[in-house]
Amino acid sequence: MPAAGPNSLAVRSEQPWNGPPYGLVKLTPDVIATLEEYGPQTLSATFGDRRPPPEIKFGIGDVVAVSIFEAAAGGLFIPSEAGVRPGNFVTLPNQPIDTKGFISVPYAGLVPAAGKTPSEVQQEIVDRIKNRAIEPQVVVSLVTQNTSLITVIGEVNTAFTPSGRIPAQPAGEHLLDVITRAGGLRDQGQDTWVVLERNGHRAAVPFGALVYEPGNNIWAWPGDTIYVYKEPQTFLAFGATGQQGEFQFSAGNQSSAWRMTLAEGVATAGGLLDLQADPGSVFLYRREPRELAEKLGVDCSKMNGPTVPIVYSVSFADPSGYFLATRFQMRNKDVIFAANAEEVEITKFATFLNTLLSVPNNVAVTGNNFETWRINSHIH
Repeated sequence: MPAAGPNSLAVRSEQPWNGPPYGLVKLTPDVIATLEEYGPQTLSATFGDRRPPPEIKFGIGDVVAVSIFEAAAGGLFIPSEAGVRPGNFVTLPNQPIDTKGFISVPYAGLVPAAGKTPSEVQQEIVDRIKNRAIEPQVVVSLVTQNTSLITVIGEVNTAFTPSGRIPAQPAGEHLLDVITRAGGLRDQGQDTWVVLERNGHRAAVPFGALVYEPGNNIWAWPGDTIYVYKEPQTFLAFGATGQQGEFQFSAGNQSSAWRMTLAEGVATAGGLLDLQADPGSVFLYRREPRELAEKLGVDCSKMNGPTVPIVYSVSFADPSGYFLATRFQMRNKDVIFAANAEEVEITKFATFLNTLLSVPNNVAVTGNNFETWRINSHIH
């Protein structure tokens, strides 16, 4: 029979014809609680470490300044006539850390600096000159930061950071702070995604997740790449819904939204057709991580890969189903399918059967009419 998709019995059988196997999960309060606990992909879960970034270390190409102090005149760096000098210290010319990771300090030689903190370099210089200088003290400071940078690219205002690379701050910053320092977003951010790449790991979340879910606004680390791009979140609706097609996540007055519930998704698609839909057979198709699928009781033994096809089932014939649907968060590219009621399928079959049975009768009536016409024409 013609249809906009499988009937509810075919979906609940969990027996695909040609596609991959899938798991069927009925929405219950326990399932909703598991989904809320596991949650969608988050930056805090992907990158785990919630500690502030490590102390910034020097890198090859950084420009540093070295100042050396002595306790009295007449030492290694301060001449005897120090009274004519502005202080008991000497500042060396600024110098970049060379390609081998060294800086040059008189009487101390080539001092390793790359990969070290300022205090470590200071102590190394003191140890090398303490037997020749008078109670030396050393201050090493970063003049131009060419390493320990954070890259921010995409849909941000880059008037002040045309290269997209900004120095990491010694005090540490969260992702929103870095995006703001890079110029901020070009719009309000409802359709904006933020991708964080760090040490070979990558995760993406809607910008709203950084604002409304503080756990995602993790610390930015030197070397991070933050990519901000614009892509409206959408879902597909098929079957016995008021409208079929692709829809954006929307809030009131059809404005963009960064998240949406299943109840809102069904409403956006025009609700269920009163004379066609089976309210007890509303399904949502999505891929879930294997770990989550196993927590939901799905047998994953026949499924390959890190993600598993899942079909969630909710009954809108049950009044409590609406409460569950208002807590079920949709994801980008979800598919909603509302199955036809069984009575609709029976009606379709009866109409088709009636058409088949009426064909011979129509042929006989047509033949009889033609014969009557022929006889009447002969008489005249």
